[in-house]
Amino acid sequence: MDKDTAIQEKIELKRIELYKASLRYGLQSEEALKVSQELDVLLNEFNNNSKK
Repeated sequence: MDKDTAIQEKIELKRIELYKASLRYGLQSEEALKVSQELDVLLNEFNNNSKK
């Protein structure tokens, strides 16, 4: 499995986690915000790798 595929899988899992957190705690909750920030890091990592 290449690095891009691994990151894409992590992104998809984090999106699911964000969806569940937003349903359970609300989209503006600290829990959802934390997961959203983690998703942002993964998306930035993917975008930076794609530019190389």
